[in-house]
Amino acid sequence: MTATVDRPARPTPGPPGAPAVSSYVAGRARRRRQRLVVTVVLALVLLGVFATSLMVGQTFYGPGEVVRVILGEQVPGASFTVGTLRLPRAVMAVLTGAAFGIAGITFQTMLRNALASPDIIGISAGASAAAVVGLVVLSLSEGLVAAVAVVAALATATLIYLLAYKDGVVGTRLILIGIGIAAMLDSVVSYVIVRAAEWDLQVAMRWLTGSLNGATWGEIVPLAIAVACFGPLLLGQARNLALMQQGDDSASALGVRVERTRLLVILAAVALLAFATAASGPIAFVAFLSGPIAARLVGSGASLMVPSALVGALLVSVADMVGQYAFGARYPVGVITGMLGAPYLVYLLVRTNRAGGSL
Repeated sequence: MTATVDRPARPTPGPPGAPAVSSYVAGRARRRRQRLVVTVVLALVLLGVFATSLMVGQTFYGPGEVVRVILGEQVPGASFTVGTLRLPRAVMAVLTGAAFGIAGITFQTMLRNALASPDIIGISAGASAAAVVGLVVLSLSEGLVAAVAVVAALATATLIYLLAYKDGVVGTRLILIGIGIAAMLDSVVSYVIVRAAEWDLQVAMRWLTGSLNGATWGEIVPLAIAVACFGPLLLGQARNLALMQQGDDSASALGVRVERTRLLVILAAVALLAFATAASGPIAFVAFLSGPIAARLVGSGASLMVPSALVGALLVSVADMVGQYAFGARYPVGVITGMLGAPYLVYLLVRTNRAGGSL
């Protein structure tokens, strides 16, 4: 009688490439969870900073008093300090930071270059130059100056786009033309400042450094409407922007109307930037820093607009608190963000040069 030996059953071979597909799907799920976790953490940190900015100052108010003020109750001392001074300033910081962050990542994604930020390529300079001329030369009111700044930012972006257009728009060409336009506009600002009367300088400096001092609900409402209108519009174009990173020809083959999409997102991003600049001045380097920081935190492979908006809001909120309370004197928020952004710009240029790359 012959003994039988049990042998393990051979595994049934799966379809070719099944392990690779499974690994790809698992990787996508892991990255999706990472993006969700990082986004939630950023939102919670921003909420904490926002609450802290309402409580902390020369006089400390507890969370209960702050909540009562927000709900409309009259709290002695706190109603004015929190409701009239701190709350508009904190809301302005969040809205301007989010607007700058979304505008910055839109340009950087569309042009596939970390240097393609609105404050680097001259769009912010257009708004600032128009505002300074309006204040110092034409003696316009604050409301008219804000309107002029919005129109000037749109006009500057249009000029840069037209000068850079030649069978399409190349990122490097647009960046270089934008830097040249920014240099011209900065010279106009310098000339006006040199000839300005002493009492005009303080107001004009707000448009050169960026400041949240004197934030009012009248300035916040137009900015909030702009963020509510143009932010979702840009979020809706996130997929097309991601496809355009592969090149115009590839994006067109995948069904993207490249020039129409590019023009639409430029107009929306410039409008966001213009309203934010009209409200607070050109807060330096927020649009430039928000996207790269968000990319480091979240990782690649998905739209960075929401994380960039949160990072931008955090940058402005934290920088404003640092400028108010960390030093013996109080500094505008744009001074603090400039201290953060300038070293990063130098680092980026040095790293690109050492890698043998170009703009």
